[in-house]
Amino acid sequence: MGTTWTVKLCEPDAIAPETLEAVIQAVLGRITEQMSTWKPDSAISLLNRAERGWYRLPDELFHVLSHALELARDTEGAYDPTLGKLAGLWGFGPAGAFNTLPGAGDVADAMAQAGWRRTGVNAPHCAIWQPGGLEFDLSSIGKGYGVDQIAAVLDRHRIEHYLVEVGGELKARGSNEEHMPWSVSIEVPEPADLSESAPRPPGLPISLVDGSIATSGDYRRYFDHGGKRYAHTLDPATGHPVTHRLASVSVLDPQCMAADALATALFSMGPVQGPEYARRRGIPALFIHRDAGDLALEWTGEFEALAGGNANTP
Repeated sequence: MGTTWTVKLCEPDAIAPETLEAVIQAVLGRITEQMSTWKPDSAISLLNRAERGWYRLPDELFHVLSHALELARDTEGAYDPTLGKLAGLWGFGPAGAFNTLPGAGDVADAMAQAGWRRTGVNAPHCAIWQPGGLEFDLSSIGKGYGVDQIAAVLDRHRIEHYLVEVGGELKARGSNEEHMPWSVSIEVPEPADLSESAPRPPGLPISLVDGSIATSGDYRRYFDHGGKRYAHTLDPATGHPVTHRLASVSVLDPQCMAADALATALFSMGPVQGPEYARRRGIPALFIHRDAGDLALEWTGEFEALAGGNANTP
């Protein structure tokens, strides 16, 4: 997945570390073989190059992709896992970054070949419809699924106290070595006008109790061009990177896969529609806005309740 993973345990004698690491690596390797667009022979890469027709997928790939398409339907396309061609066009795909911005014609062509409405799901046969030219991309949900699967490994080995992290997405169970809930920190992005020499804002600490947290924002994967920041989250309506004032969105959920996808969806919706959707759906979400050179926090009541009362201005 192009990232790292860590696991913290409070039961170091439950299983030999080298044995546990091997099992976890095998699980992540299996996920990569199915869901990585960076691997030309992965199941999703083969699907993306396939001709028009129905294709039966490996169980895990079908599970994740069908969940992503459900969210696309529920958000009316604000979240869309079919933007792989557009992601590559903007330099966020396997080919890497480019020195120039894509032309309007290229974006329009990629938009014409994208769209969650162009595909379909056949649940009894674990099959997905490939209309031809559609490129699926699970970068916004795959890490979260990886977190869940590592946690499942620990559960099977009867490990009751752990903290799992894959690329910044987290899942906790039980308590830490001090017999307290796991304390994690939500990264606070720098304000837009922060100088290079200024200290970075401190993280926002929360208690993570038997659940997951995932964050989507504009401060990790982006590039600058002509004095403008282009983040990796794309607006399905325009085919361009989002341009609103949201810096990040964090979501709490029992399953990290769901939190990962929802964080991307809410970030894509922007500073007005994102919070409105989260409140209608009862989603525990924290929004960090860039506001006149400063940062402002906004959260739902569900987030404050689950975060242990630590959702305070840093």
